Amino acid sequence: MSAEAGAGRTAATLEQVAARAGVSRSTVSRVVNGGDRVSPEALAAVRRAIAELEYVPNRAARSLASRQTQALALVVPEDTTRFFGDPFFAAIVTGINNRLSRSDHMLNLIIASDDPGDKATTFLAGGNVDGALVVSHHTSDTYIDRISSSVPVVFGGRPARERVDDYFVDVDNVAGGRVATEYLLSRGHRRIGTITGPSDMPAGIDRLTGFRDALAEAGLDAGPVDDGDFTVAGGAAAMRRILARVDAGDAEWPDALFVASDLMARGAMEVLATAGRRVPRDLAIIGFDDSPVATTGVPALTTIRQPSLEQGEAMADVLLARLAGLDPPRVTILPADLVVRDSA
Repeated sequence: MSAEAGAGRTAATLEQVAARAGVSRSTVSRVVNGGDRVSPEALAAVRRAIAELEYVPNRAARSLASRQTQALALVVPEDTTRFFGDPFFAAIVTGINNRLSRSDHMLNLIIASDDPGDKATTFLAGGNVDGALVVSHHTSDTYIDRISSSVPVVFGGRPARERVDDYFVDVDNVAGGRVATEYLLSRGHRRIGTITGPSDMPAGIDRLTGFRDALAEAGLDAGPVDDGDFTVAGGAAAMRRILARVDAGDAEWPDALFVASDLMARGAMEVLATAGRRVPRDLAIIGFDDSPVATTGVPALTTIRQPSLEQGEAMADVLLARLAGLDPPRVTILPADLVVRDSA
């Protein structure tokens, strides 16, 4: 530890760093704030002085001057079990962090509820963050309106109640549902059912729309349709209900299923295995996400790739651009591509 930063010493100042590096205070400020108008020699000298003096930028003072907190919130209207159990969220957070690591902003995770007196909503509306990134929202999430009126918001996915001034980054879920169904049709399947996502989430609605559009264009009716919730347990429950309807004679056995998430597809496949049904011999299955669970079981899952990491990066880019006073695109749509493996 340097003498200046030793025990009993006060924290190093910007002026001390400048003196140690032999440059002006403004040069040190540019380095600390990520400016690029600094020569390589000055940059190296400032970084060396910062290390020797163990200088820590005064974030509070900088926030006061810029009127920004240098903090962003990731708002997730789900319970912690869902958040930590779904690979989608891990990929989104990784993408966001990739972008924020190049900025001065820190990320705060907010697990939010729809309680009108919710502490998280009060916190976000109280000037504690510069902006918010919202993922996995439902039509019932009315707290989003309160947040949007207080700070700039960028949505991951089409907002459940889209307004003309909303900014969002989405995956082409309609195209994904369509491509999955068209692939099953191209393989000769004609009794194609689906396990949908939640009916109160745009992703669930849009994937079902793509599925129905492809069947309609082929002149076919849908096979068994049942609702899921994007979880393993939800997919398993939906598959059990479909089996029960088939056994009762209320539905024809499907020769293929489009399942609106990989986790639900794995749940459905577990139920089928217990029932003695083989995938893909007795029933072809396509999932959605191309998450790690697609390749951790047998058979490996044919799926629609959702570029979640890239979605997180794009969300952060849009929000940072808004905070910088720029004019980023209001709507960004990422492609959803088919990944063929063994289950279909």
